[in-house]
Amino acid sequence: MLGDMTPTLRRLFPDPTGPVDVVGAYRADRPARPNRPWITLTMVSSLDGSAAVGNTSGGLGNPTDREVLVTLRSMADVILVGAGTARAEGYGPPSKPDQRVGVFTNSGRIDADSSLFSSGRGFVIAPERAEVPGSVEVLRSGTERVDVAHAVSALAEVVDGVGHAQLEGGPTLAGTFAAADLIDELAITWSPRMVGGIGPRIATGGFAHDHRFTIAHLLHDDDGFVFTRWVRHRAATEH
Repeated sequence: MLGDMTPTLRRLFPDPTGPVDVVGAYRADRPARPNRPWITLTMVSSLDGSAAVGNTSGGLGNPTDREVLVTLRSMADVILVGAGTARAEGYGPPSKPDQRVGVFTNSGRIDADSSLFSSGRGFVIAPERAEVPGSVEVLRSGTERVDVAHAVSALAEVVDGVGHAQLEGGPTLAGTFAAADLIDELAITWSPRMVGGIGPRIATGGFAHDHRFTIAHLLHDDDGFVFTRWVRHRAATEH
């Protein structure tokens, strides 16, 4: 496709149909978990498993993928992202009024003068040992490294009424969340490309685990991109 025209999107599962709109396709009930918000991981991957090309994830996407990202952001109360990804992707203040962006860092090294932080919309999630610029709001969690389980349970201290958090990586942060079984939903775009190299998977690091997800929908567009949504399979007794 050329320009900014969004390719037609069709549903393959459930109940094949088309065209469908992104907002309708991704609208869903996302109940907060006990003591923490519902967490959606939104990522894009090449066919050979890379989460980046040219050091950013944006190069793998297309207009539909960008619309999916914007739509899911609009449905979230807070965006969670690693400091490296925020720098590489040029994160600024979110377009949704009153939405916050929580930036994870173990070192505390962030650009306090960036528009994300100077706007007051960004805040840092860091361990006690991290030296964070005094002008930036900080949610402390952990001593040497961020304790992600504690951090997400404490988000309400910074974001009033938080019920849904959008996790946007990078892969190391996603892997930490996955290992801690904190991901309730996966929104994964498959780009019809093989890019080679040694780019990371959508989730890397963390200890080995085996968490089951159930497919909620499977979509495709005229560019050959495939859009999947998966929900964490949890037994009725799990909390």
